[in-house]
Amino acid sequence: MFIAMNRFRINHGFEDAFETVWRERESFLEGVPGFRSFALLRGPAREDHTLYASHSVWASRADFVAWTESENFRKAHSQASAPKGTYQGHPDLETFEQVV
Repeated sequence: MFIAMNRFRINHGFEDAFETVWRERESFLEGVPGFRSFALLRGPAREDHTLYASHSVWASRADFVAWTESENFRKAHSQASAPKGTYQGHPDLETFEQVV
């Protein structure tokens, strides 16, 4: 199992718009080889932002990498984005492999 997480720092007041973009977008993940599940997680509210994480589960790192190089990935990431001022910088990608 392989997990890919992007952590987003969302400025206060932009949480609803951020969640709406994620809720209404087309993910293009169904049927992708090795894809298992996806969730957008809302974390704690901090002094100057709210933390979110996108969490995708894959059969293997190779399946995830193949997804990032696919046409479906490009389509998924070319959709409308959240309003200007939503993000505090770029998301932080974290990846994890299952220890057997």
